[in-house]
Amino acid sequence: MPQVSIADAKNHLPRLVQRVETGEAVHITRRGRPVAVLLSEDEYGRLTGERAGFMEFLRRWRSEAAAEGIGFAEAEDFKNLRDNSLGREVTWD
Repeated sequence: MPQVSIADAKNHLPRLVQRVETGEAVHITRRGRPVAVLLSEDEYGRLTGERAGFMEFLRRWRSEAAAEGIGFAEAEDFKNLRDNSLGREVTWD
């Protein structure tokens, strides 16, 4: 990750913004020590955004897969897979 001083960041901000728009992050330093990181809006959103719950993720994933022509079995398709027999006799001696 490249490092630039605060003064250089101030003088070359448009160039640095172009770099972070391509996915690169830039450390900003004061007296040689990192004090901040400049990163893209997309990366910032990824790091700080609320994560969707599992069901929302599953819904979105299925929707995207359906758009690509990938189908999924429905719950009804699995109905007869389970063995409904009573099982074996158990004695509690």
